[in-house]
Amino acid sequence: MGCISNSARKGTVTKANKSQESKVVSSTEDLQIQPRQFVVHRETDILKDYTMGPKLGSGAFGSVRVGTHKISGQQRAIKTIKKSSISEDQLVKDKFFAEVEVLKTADHPNIVRLYEFYEDQLHFHLVTELVKGGELFDYIVSSKNLSEPVAAHFFKQILSAVNYCHSNGIVHRDLKPENLLLDRQDSSATLKVIDFGTSIVIDHSKRLTHRYGTSYYIAPEVLKKNYDEKCDIWSCGVILYILLSGKPPFYGETDSEILSRVEKGVYQMKGATWDRVSVNAKNLIKSMLNMKPQDRPSASQCLESNWLILMPEATNQASILTAEALENLTSFRAEKKLQHAVMTFIATQLMNKNEVSQLSQAFRALDANGDGKLSKDELLAQYQSTMGLNQAEEEVERIMKEVDVDGNGFIDYSEFIMASAKRESLLSKQNLENAFRLFDYDNSGKISAKEIRNILGREVISNDEVWRDLVGQVDQNGDGEIDLREFKEMMLKLF
Repeated sequence: MGCISNSARKGTVTKANKSQESKVVSSTEDLQIQPRQFVVHRETDILKDYTMGPKLGSGAFGSVRVGTHKISGQQRAIKTIKKSSISEDQLVKDKFFAEVEVLKTADHPNIVRLYEFYEDQLHFHLVTELVKGGELFDYIVSSKNLSEPVAAHFFKQILSAVNYCHSNGIVHRDLKPENLLLDRQDSSATLKVIDFGTSIVIDHSKRLTHRYGTSYYIAPEVLKKNYDEKCDIWSCGVILYILLSGKPPFYGETDSEILSRVEKGVYQMKGATWDRVSVNAKNLIKSMLNMKPQDRPSASQCLESNWLILMPEATNQASILTAEALENLTSFRAEKKLQHAVMTFIATQLMNKNEVSQLSQAFRALDANGDGKLSKDELLAQYQSTMGLNQAEEEVERIMKEVDVDGNGFIDYSEFIMASAKRESLLSKQNLENAFRLFDYDNSGKISAKEIRNILGREVISNDEVWRDLVGQVDQNGDGEIDLREFKEMMLKLF
């Protein structure tokens, strides 16, 4: 699969990335498994691993194409950037690496997933999930204005992603319908936030001063080059205004005309369209478009607004999916650290997109506060509905111990996907064989301790004994490596 780079890349390093600095691991029990470990930087020709398909779009610095992964057969989006176009502009280069780091760390159902990062002599290539439903902007145009339940369905997903970003210190700075993709053109679609090229990790002791954003959606304080994460809340307010009316609150024939109106902050919610919009929705918009950033609600407070809480969203289908997911969570078991690692890899890199989409719906239904992770209390509320309090508490404690692989006290999105998926689907023959081939970097037909360290150990400090011990737990014939038969048997024991 090519050479894996262990060198630090020059660019913006996120708060989340800093928190993942090298940790001392003295045994396999200390080893944490996280999705970011499988986002590998490869210094090789991307055409060795992908077949390039049609172009989806292009810009000043590169293009986006459909690419088919040769081993898994999955279609993915490949964003290609010419090195020459960013080599002489440090600001542009920083923006590019900021996007890499944010997407590498992000683990949320409404943020596009980064699979791999390639580098050759002339280009950088970001390989992300392919979201086929088009832009939310196109859906708004075709629908003109959305009913409040449909608008709430999409807006809650946007806020959840923004809340997740802000809780990790990330400010997007260019939220707009064009940067919100749908997995299908449907009122119940899953939404994905993309394009983190202007994102930054905020230092709360300093104000942000670089002007980024798009005229219709930019916050007035950004124009003054003195702002914080609340600029994203303003953009969300503009997006909700458009979702419900089909028109922007600040409009003009030119950018300067639009920005002049943004600076004044004057907009209207009158006429036949707005007469049909609820008071709760209007109040939420007004709070987000407050000219004083300090008086705007946070993303988490927006998620607790009366409009979203009282708006019916759950469907019978979502209830069925949630029940199935909870049942699979209850039966989840994994004895070995390497089993956890393989399941996380399959869940984040190889799993069927339709099943992931269904589990994403279940995750969002369980995530009551929309923070992008499941707490003990959120799980307890669900299990209490089908069993007594004491039994539910015991069950949730066991689930947390089994599923919370990184030990942060929550079940993160990828952990949920791994543990709530149907075993026969997650551990299918094809998935296991593809996972083995991707772990086996040198194509020798066996997985060595060195190859496992290349995947799981790039962010930890340990001695070689840790990785040999991982192999030894599975190696039946004592040759110091894991062959395909041993690999499959290790995973099929989970049934």
